[in-house]
Amino acid sequence: MSLLGFGARLARVRLADWLFCALLLLAAVWQMAPQQLPVAVYKLALMALAALAGYWLDRSMFPYARPDVLLLGAQAAQQPETRFAALRDVVSFTEPKAADEAAGAPLDAAGARELLLLGAVCMVRRSLVVGAGMLAVGLGA
Repeated sequence: MSLLGFGARLARVRLADWLFCALLLLAAVWQMAPQQLPVAVYKLALMALAALAGYWLDRSMFPYARPDVLLLGAQAAQQPETRFAALRDVVSFTEPKAADEAAGAPLDAAGARELLLLGAVCMVRRSLVVGAGMLAVGLGA
């Protein structure tokens, strides 16, 4: 495999330049203070877990206001539900189906502009919940 082919494939990877910068900085930390590498990996793992916890908190707090349902519409219903087979009897990560469809706002009556705005608000809400979780873990709370 030539180096040119590797560079072409790397260009297709999302955020490859940021990954390269992170690896370069990690190498610099290793060169200057190798004893700090476990600390950096530990903090990175904490941030990843905090982001995951924030995402699932948002999904569980707002099960009927998910951005993908609002923005994709009928296409979202065709996608499979997220299930964790190993935790099936302990925790259920699936949203219950609404028993009374009339209890919520009818999304069919909303226009494309309203659905787009509502989806944008849901994405901002989700990013704030995930960011707050990451900030709390990052500050040591």
